[in-house]
Amino acid sequence: QVQLVESGGGLVQPGGSLRLSCAASGFTLDYYVIGWFRQAPGKEREGVSCISRNGGNTYYADSVKGRFTISRDNAKNTMSLQMNNLKPEDTAIYYCAAGTRWASLNPGPYNYWGQGTQVTVSS
Repeated sequence: QVQLVESGGGLVQPGGSLRLSCAASGFTLDYYVIGWFRQAPGKEREGVSCISRNGGNTYYADSVKGRFTISRDNAKNTMSLQMNNLKPEDTAIYYCAAGTRWASLNPGPYNYWGQGTQVTVSS
């Protein structure tokens, strides 16, 4: 079975931090570009960050630059998103994804998706 499972979501106050993790099983993550996406109620799914196969290139949405950091650990078949200085507008369900083509903040090229983890930023 090919599976991606997110973890680490929760409720945090504005200015706080969370670290999301994604574990892959059923396939080797080394061969895939990976990304993090989010979807708020009533909104389209949007790209947050993505990273190349070897981790050499990273990309971020303007709204999270300087606050979020994407990383991958191919040896452990995992990827992470460190989220600092969280804002209420960051509230969404966050999804990890893997793709066999190019790294993109557009969700279209990705082949595999996790089920999502809820992040709520509220005072």
